[in-house]
Amino acid sequence: MHRQTTKQIKIGTRFIGGGSPIAIQSMTNTKTEDADATVAQIHQLEKAGCEIVRCTVPTVEAAEALTEIKRQIHIPLVADIHFDYKLAVLAMEHGADKIRINPGNIGSAERVKYVVDAAKERGIPIRIGVNSGSLEKNLVEKYHGVTAEGLVESAIDKVKMIEDMGYDNLVISIKSSDVMMCVRAHELIAEQTSYPLHVGITEAGTIISGNIKSSIGLGLILNQGIGDTIRVSLTGNPVEEIKSAKLILRTLGLRDGGVEVVSCPTCGRTKIDLISLANEVETMVSEFPLDIKVAVMGCVVNGPGEAKEADLGIAGGDGEGLLMKHGEIYKKVPEQELLAALRYELENWK
Repeated sequence: MHRQTTKQIKIGTRFIGGGSPIAIQSMTNTKTEDADATVAQIHQLEKAGCEIVRCTVPTVEAAEALTEIKRQIHIPLVADIHFDYKLAVLAMEHGADKIRINPGNIGSAERVKYVVDAAKERGIPIRIGVNSGSLEKNLVEKYHGVTAEGLVESAIDKVKMIEDMGYDNLVISIKSSDVMMCVRAHELIAEQTSYPLHVGITEAGTIISGNIKSSIGLGLILNQGIGDTIRVSLTGNPVEEIKSAKLILRTLGLRDGGVEVVSCPTCGRTKIDLISLANEVETMVSEFPLDIKVAVMGCVVNGPGEAKEADLGIAGGDGEGLLMKHGEIYKKVPEQELLAALRYELENWK
């Protein structure tokens, strides 16, 4: 895959764009004013593999809490700002590594410049965010509805506004809950700008619908070499967003590392509680920084047979468990000891 060459931007200690690895982002859903709760959630996200985290800053108290939050975390911190330009500046004063704004809801050009000047003084990048739900009325009328072309024109207009203010330390984000509109918008904007792009399907939905829509949308965009950071937006625990993002990148060949779990879909031959076992394995392997494939199979047919491509595998039935290596039966263990046996192999994998 040939990735689009974009400008390199520094966010805290991390670089995006310019050929840097695609960074995984998420957003906290705690009250930012509650620094302890927010830090605890960010630590969970860090452990899962989050590389950039965003917090909403709707109040002065939230902006002031960023100082303590930043002190206790290890990844770049982005402040999400809507409407109040003064909160953007306050967030920067309290340690934000990047500011996310929609210039369209910040207000006048003077207010936008106030934010831009503060960012320029500190060398802090600005992420320009445009969503289909807030597309300007004149563009809706021009394109006879909300369209990919309208989203791109809105984003380019905002970029030019900030460039005219003498600043180009920018990241662009254009999102829609319409998957194919979002894909088309990214294809269009990639032809018109070299700024790094943050990619995601906004308001994608619950764990099931959100994962499906994000996988299709992000897959189509990233597979064209477009995108420098991603977020899988899910209605749920943000840790799930990180798991999904890592798997999307790995599936596309854009990231190595991490244990890949494959499991059969169950059938009438299944003689173990495969659904629970597969979920337990998927949770357990996230602890191991290994680049291997683990198969979880429900019977001896799928066991050594269809799991041949896996480095490790387990299968079971009738009280007996099978532990496999490279498609061959390695040892037999009691069924209730399968998980422990797999953990032992992972801990001692060479």
